[in-house]
Amino acid sequence: MKIVVSGGGTGGHIYPALALIREIQKENKNAEFLYIGTKNGLESSIVPREKIPFKSIHITGFKRKLSLDNIKTVLRFFKGVKDSKKMLKEFKPDIVIGTGGYVCGPVVYAASKLNIPTIVHEQNSVPGLTNKFLSRYVNKVAICFEEAREHFPNGKVEFTGNPRASEVIGKDGIRGRLSAGLSTTMPAVLIFGGSRGARPINDAVVKGLSEFAEKPYQVLYITGDVHFKDVQNEVELIGNPENVVIKPFIHNMPEILAGIDLVVSRAGATTLAEITSLGIPSILIPSPYVTNNHQEKNARSLSDHGAAELLLEKDLNSKSLIQHIDKILLEDENLNAMKMKAKKLGVPDSADRLYKLMKQLVRGKQK
Repeated sequence: MKIVVSGGGTGGHIYPALALIREIQKENKNAEFLYIGTKNGLESSIVPREKIPFKSIHITGFKRKLSLDNIKTVLRFFKGVKDSKKMLKEFKPDIVIGTGGYVCGPVVYAASKLNIPTIVHEQNSVPGLTNKFLSRYVNKVAICFEEAREHFPNGKVEFTGNPRASEVIGKDGIRGRLSAGLSTTMPAVLIFGGSRGARPINDAVVKGLSEFAEKPYQVLYITGDVHFKDVQNEVELIGNPENVVIKPFIHNMPEILAGIDLVVSRAGATTLAEITSLGIPSILIPSPYVTNNHQEKNARSLSDHGAAELLLEKDLNSKSLIQHIDKILLEDENLNAMKMKAKKLGVPDSADRLYKLMKQLVRGKQK
């Protein structure tokens, strides 16, 4: 099978695509891939490192307000469609899948016009503009939250979950703990604010360090590279408790998660897919700075089912953060109930579900 994958802009669009590719490579050694992204996006550095053939088109996103830039975007879209058609005709894929970001627009649209089977994968509970636009042209829309179903045409939607959920299964949690400098015997909470970190979360954690020092659990606190030096400077003045490990970034997140009892984080789609797949309770602090406030809606899809506690950023401080952690980690009955509810929402076979949907469309085309 020959597959074109397109997705870019943020890790939330790229990493599910890579997880899907890795799953397909396990099952089908003869599968061939071409990843189409943008030259300046994160994907241009991440994808080639995975030794996946990569090509780029030039495209920008629409401004939500009236702007002359939108005229340029329309022109770039049509140029992107033309360039994509050329790449697709050369590669001759059996199927094209878009995992989000405006780069998918020209690529997936071009594929639909060439009568190539197409899928868009929507990670969030509230879809972005590109996927809503493409949903009119694709064969199938794969979703990760049931709340997204109502935004797409009837008959096209399939619930598959997020392929990143499959990648965290079967990892060694003890090894993960040891790699981070954590004890293997104490309960552990992981606190992080996404790949770049989040200042409000950092502020709440730093101000609570002296109180964390008295707790019967340990904290792995990921600041994000951007904030690490500032946090370090503050910690030097306050002191670093023995039960709090502070790092700028971790590269083995699946292994770390396998050894964690509670997660405190933003409510990005990839994070939620990973923690529900493993049945990890969470305290979710959605970013209020994202399009359509989709992180809060993502978070509520867990908190409404008892799998997470929702803590809005406006209510976040060291006291509220520690109260929420204590309420879960120090009450076994609550912790175990949340684990079961999180696990119930997880889709550990999501990559396989998405691959099966792809094979189904390719077989349908071949008949």
